Amino acid sequence: MAQADIYADLKRDHDKQRDMLKRLDDEKGDSAGRRELFEAFRLEVQSHAAAEEESLYATMLGRPDLRDDARHSVAEHKEVDDLIGELLDMEFGSEAWEQKFAHMRHRYEHHIDEEEEEMFPAAEEKLDDATEERLADTYEERKPAELELARDNPPGGDERE
Repeated sequence: MAQADIYADLKRDHDKQRDMLKRLDDEKGDSAGRRELFEAFRLEVQSHAAAEEESLYATMLGRPDLRDDARHSVAEHKEVDDLIGELLDMEFGSEAWEQKFAHMRHRYEHHIDEEEEEMFPAAEEKLDDATEERLADTYEERKPAELELARDNPPGGDERE
């Protein structure tokens, strides 16, 4: 295994995001703390997804044997991004918001479980250590830059393009 580990970086983020989702779900209704946590979750997911697409997925898309997995994951990123955008447009903490949040949480947790259980092992089998190390470096470089972009560009739109 390469010293810089793209899969460990991504899994570490996933664990952080799972914890944020649990805390958001545990605290019902509308509160300043919950709003702050939701915004932190939004920024975390947007920057994670963009950096993941620019590193691991960009490489996978260039390989016919990994392309379908990457396309599937990119489509799920878009779905979750759209759901977060819808949540931002709803009355925070309302019953409708809670239902949409539960749906988004389910879809996102399904996505990250699928990545960890299926996509990462498939990529790890096909990519060499040097490539994985380069991808980890790219991810670690891009994520802070993507966080800055996410601050100014809420999900659900095409302002980033």
